Amino acid sequence: MTTDGALSSERAPDVGTASLSGPSSRGARNTYVLVAFTALTNLADGVTKVVLPLLATRVTDSPLQVSGVAVTLTLPWLLVSLYVGVLVDRFDRRRLLWLADGVRTASVLVLLAAMAADGISIPLLYGCGLVLGVAEVVALTAATSLVPTAVPEEGRERANAWVAGAETVCNEFAGPLVGGLLLAAGAALALGTTGAAYAAGALMLVLLIGRFRPSAPETPRASVHQEIRQGLTFLWRQPILRFMALALTVLCACWGAWLALIPLAATKLMGASSGEYGLLLSALGLGGVAGALLVGRINRLLGRRWALFADILGTFAMVAVPVVTTSVPLVAVAAFAGGMGGVLWTVNSRTISQSLVPDALLGRYNAAARLFSWGAMPVGSALAGVLAQWFGMRATFAVFAVITAAIVLPFFRYLPTRSLHPDRPATENRRA
Repeated sequence: MTTDGALSSERAPDVGTASLSGPSSRGARNTYVLVAFTALTNLADGVTKVVLPLLATRVTDSPLQVSGVAVTLTLPWLLVSLYVGVLVDRFDRRRLLWLADGVRTASVLVLLAAMAADGISIPLLYGCGLVLGVAEVVALTAATSLVPTAVPEEGRERANAWVAGAETVCNEFAGPLVGGLLLAAGAALALGTTGAAYAAGALMLVLLIGRFRPSAPETPRASVHQEIRQGLTFLWRQPILRFMALALTVLCACWGAWLALIPLAATKLMGASSGEYGLLLSALGLGGVAGALLVGRINRLLGRRWALFADILGTFAMVAVPVVTTSVPLVAVAAFAGGMGGVLWTVNSRTISQSLVPDALLGRYNAAARLFSWGAMPVGSALAGVLAQWFGMRATFAVFAVITAAIVLPFFRYLPTRSLHPDRPATENRRA
């Protein structure tokens, strides 16, 4: 028996210093390909989140219509993620990635053609936004579900760390930054670069080695809705996975609240300049990079249970510090802690779930997990806006700090060290 919080931490590799060779060159090669694919496509996703709303401002002055473009890019996570999970569990996952990137490239070409013909309109932007959003759901769900067949078990923690770091940095920080720089040179250049990134990502997938079709079911396939129910039932019946999903829902709602409030809080409460505000957001991304680089060492030192708990502490600091201080450096330090904790949770929860969830259910599980997490962010943002309007920003940050603190006791009750030992849960899960 080890002191690790999940899979044996004594075997956890050091992401920062270990070789990427693993037991075979296949795992190392696939890891490099997946990280490069994730970085390129998430960078492109981040750029589209900047470019499409800007294009909307050229055809309308309505804040509602412009904000609607951003909604179309994320709404598919609430509308189709569970159906995409079934798709990922039925078809070759690499081919789904090719399909998703092909659709994204085609959508960008449609927008470029419309720009050339001076035909950009709000309905067109909404349509392309929805298509891009659905393709993102397919790509992220398929890529996460593909990891266990692409990378041997001993290399998965490292692969998950690098992939999660690439997602965080490229989608949320580098993408918008690059998008802003490209827009300075013209929207057509920004869209063209985005399309090229999607196409390059699709070409990279040729380098993957292995078979990526899900395991065939032992019984005849059920209907789509029955398969969705099977995935949700499996998640709910596994205590570890169920608690992680519920806890992540709370944490992501708090993240959504922070992201919604921090622009106004930084400028109005803290008196931050544009440069200081950029530094504040950069701290969040730097924390994510640090988490991806140090996750192996932290797991060996503390165990996965405490690494997961670090996200609760980091999120609490992120939403609590603005309550007690208007110091931009202190709030930036708290944001760094939040970003680092977020990646520690992502890496470890993925590694745990990939060991507990059968291959035939991985797509539906990952889709359901994303529905809980990504679906909670707009809810947290909306709730934060309402509370801030009524009670002020500091009081709202305090509310979300209390919400974060409220999951500490359930964490230690429902996620004890012994319950995360790989042997017993894995056996139970294979029987399920």
